[in-house]
Amino acid sequence: MQAEFRAPRRRTRVQEEYEAPLPVSRSPEERTDLRAELINQHVLVCHPDHIQKIHNQGYFGKGVLSRARPDHSISDQWEQHEGLFLPVIPQSRYEELLRWAGAALSAQGLDDEVVGQTLLKLSQPVEMEDVRREVGGGVNGQRGEEEEGPEPQGGICPHTKRPGPGSEVEPEAKRSCRLDPQDLNLDHSSDQDSDNPDPDPSSDSDPDPEPLVPGPGFVLVVCDREVSSRSNPDLFSPPDLKVGGGVREVRRTPFSLSEYLQLSLEEAFFLVYSLGCLSVYLHQKPLSIIQLWRKFRSLRPDFVSSYAAYHHCRSRGWVPKGGGGAKYGVDLMLYRKGPPFYHASYSLVIQRVDDAFRGSALRSFSWRSLAALSRITANVAKELMLCYIIYPADLSEAELDSPECLSRLKVQEVIVSRWVSSRERAEQDDI
Repeated sequence: MQAEFRAPRRRTRVQEEYEAPLPVSRSPEERTDLRAELINQHVLVCHPDHIQKIHNQGYFGKGVLSRARPDHSISDQWEQHEGLFLPVIPQSRYEELLRWAGAALSAQGLDDEVVGQTLLKLSQPVEMEDVRREVGGGVNGQRGEEEEGPEPQGGICPHTKRPGPGSEVEPEAKRSCRLDPQDLNLDHSSDQDSDNPDPDPSSDSDPDPEPLVPGPGFVLVVCDREVSSRSNPDLFSPPDLKVGGGVREVRRTPFSLSEYLQLSLEEAFFLVYSLGCLSVYLHQKPLSIIQLWRKFRSLRPDFVSSYAAYHHCRSRGWVPKGGGGAKYGVDLMLYRKGPPFYHASYSLVIQRVDDAFRGSALRSFSWRSLAALSRITANVAKELMLCYIIYPADLSEAELDSPECLSRLKVQEVIVSRWVSSRERAEQDDI
C-alpha cells in the first residue's frame, strides 16, 4: 500500500532566509576545512565561523546554551549609549556573574582577601573613554576593529569582524588556562584544568591557527536604587544615565559564557563521511573515517542502525533532528528545509531487522504502546514512520567495523496511521 504524502505545515513567522546546504566535496581542492572536537563523548564545534556555517547551511547540531540555534547572548536587551551598543543586565544578574567569577578564582587557590579585592575592582564603573579605547584599540592587543553593531558578550555574533592578517592576536592555544584576576573580562569559560587529558575546545595544533576573539566584555548594569539613595557618591554614574527609574552603569563582564555547537554522532559522521567538510579531533589529532566510525560504535552500540537511518533521510532532502524526538518518544523528527521554516512532518522510529523482518528490535512495542505513540504523534499533527534497517543474514561483525557495510544495508519505511471509525463512516456517507 502506497502512503499518501502530506505537505508539511509552514511556520507562520519566519525571521531568516534559507541558505543552500553544505556542498558535497568532490575533490581535495573543494574541501571545506571545518573543525570539531570530540570531548567527553560529545562532538563540539568551537570556532564561531564554523558554528555559523554548519548550522546555517543544513541546520546541523544545536547550541549548548540555547534551545536550538547557537545564538546565546548575555542579554536580549541592548541599548545605544554614547555611540556604542551595549547589553543591558539587571544588578541581580551582574552579582550572579560576580559570584561565578569569585568561585573560579577561589578554585585556583587564591585567598578570600585577594578574591574580594579583585571583584571589588572589577565591579567599579568604567568611563566611556576607557571603553572606546579598548574597543577601538583592542584589549591587551587582542581586539581588532569593532563593528558599529551589537555583539553578544559571551555568545556568538554573526556580525563580528574578525581580525586581519596583520592583527596581533594571541592564539587561543597559547593563552593561559587559568583565570587571570587582572583580565577577568576576557572569555575563559572554555578553559580546562591542565591535568585534564581532554584538549581545550578552541586549541589548534596547526602552525598558524585562526584564533577566537574574546571581546571586551562591557555591559550596562541597571541598578534599582536611585542616585540620591546611594551612600558612596563614587560608585554611581552621572545623573544623565538615569533612565526609567534606574541607573545605568557601564561595567566589565566578570564571567563570560562561550556558545558552542554540539553535533550528534550521526550529524558529525555525516559531515565527515558523506560531505567531506568536517574534521573531528581527539587530543588535538584528527581522526580518520575508520577511527571515527569505530569510536562512535564504541560510544553507541546502535550507531550503525541510527546512522543508516539518518543518512537515508538526509540523502532524500529531509533534515533529521534528534533533540525533539525524545519529547515525543521517537528517535528522529524529519523537517523539510529546516526547523525555522516548517514544522516536523514525521516522527521516526528506527528498528533493526533481518531479511525476514525478524531480529532483536531496538525498541520493543506492544499494541498498547504503539497505539499510544500513534495517538501522541497524531495529536501534534505529525505522522508516525517506522524506519526498518534491514541487515543481510551473512553480514559479519567484522564487516560492521567499517562504514563500507552501509552499502549492504537496506532501508524500508512504513507509515503507521490511526484508524478512526467516525471518519471512515463520514467518508462512506459522502460516497
